[in-house]
Amino acid sequence: MPTIDRIDGFADELTAIRRDLHAHPEIGFEEVRTSGIVADKLKQWGIEVHRGIGGTGVVGVLKGKGSGGKRIGLRADMDALPMEENTNLRWRSTIPGRFHGCGHDGHTTMLLGTARYLAETKNFDGTVHFIFQPAEEGLGGARAMIKDKLFDKFPCDELYGLHNAPDLNHGEIAILPGPAMAGADFFDITITGYGAHGAMPERSKDPVVIAMAVGQALQTIVSRNVDPLQAAVLSITQIHAGSAYNVIPGEAKLCGTVRAFDDGVRALIRERMRAICAGIASAFQVEITADIRDIFTVLVNSEEQSRVVEEVARTVVDPAKVLTRSTPKMGSEDFADMLHAIPGAYFWVGHEGSVPVHNPGYVLDDKILPIGASMFARIIETRLPVGSQAT
Repeated sequence: MPTIDRIDGFADELTAIRRDLHAHPEIGFEEVRTSGIVADKLKQWGIEVHRGIGGTGVVGVLKGKGSGGKRIGLRADMDALPMEENTNLRWRSTIPGRFHGCGHDGHTTMLLGTARYLAETKNFDGTVHFIFQPAEEGLGGARAMIKDKLFDKFPCDELYGLHNAPDLNHGEIAILPGPAMAGADFFDITITGYGAHGAMPERSKDPVVIAMAVGQALQTIVSRNVDPLQAAVLSITQIHAGSAYNVIPGEAKLCGTVRAFDDGVRALIRERMRAICAGIASAFQVEITADIRDIFTVLVNSEEQSRVVEEVARTVVDPAKVLTRSTPKMGSEDFADMLHAIPGAYFWVGHEGSVPVHNPGYVLDDKILPIGASMFARIIETRLPVGSQAT
């Protein structure tokens, strides 16, 4: 089944845009150059542009043929990751410590391709809101846009987003109705003990030893408190303490993340984390603070919009490559906050390459740019058909 010929016709231009964005990555709420390029392209194609939504966010507004009142939002994220790139690409990152290691440069380009096509054809009846979101990577870009009255200023009846997927094969599209991605908390646990000479531990309240006890105890929460039929993860990803071989420090810090598909499970884990920290603090006679922050909501795809994605995907790729029984992902995505406000769906587009996202060697396959752009465009033409007098 074909991608849209008109989009295929400017695929090389999309690739050039994507590679330029890749070479100049910007992290969350710093997407000044990126949002400027997005705004300029939208204006060039005759699309109404609004900037500064949620910081560096951009929204394009395009009305189709007819007088239909239905409104659909299409969303792409723009931010890069604060990490180094380890590839030999000619268009690799030119900015140290910044890398589009999650493919958001591709998502932005796909939505630009959709915007250009729809602006040229206007083969739909209603309004499309092109939502270019900043700061998806744990910094709350979706929440910032929503707080900035995104859906009051640009009302949507339904909403769609996508992500590249190197764990799928090229040409595969996956959609999972219901809970599809985990909610997430980030945590910082600070143990304030009492330092001493490394040769005189009896004079200390050793926060390093206490940190090890806390870490071990936290691992019992999922195995001994969470229902084994409920998926959950508690991972300690950082340990910070000390600066010398012969000094017991006064402070140690544990950082990490919690993931689950049920907000009740997340609440249970938070409660147990705080109780364990309080108990160990009392046992060791130190102060332990647990800062646990709700970062991502559970992403839940609406049944109706999931069926739309499935049906449209069968017109864009081989129907045998449309996956509707994919496994929920323990990863998180702040598009979930938008889906809590507006019914919609989030889907995955497979591509060549086996290196996972967030890896220094990750490479986006540019051949999927027309696929993602065609998916968004056909969703609009399917949901806002000309002549339907949709309201």
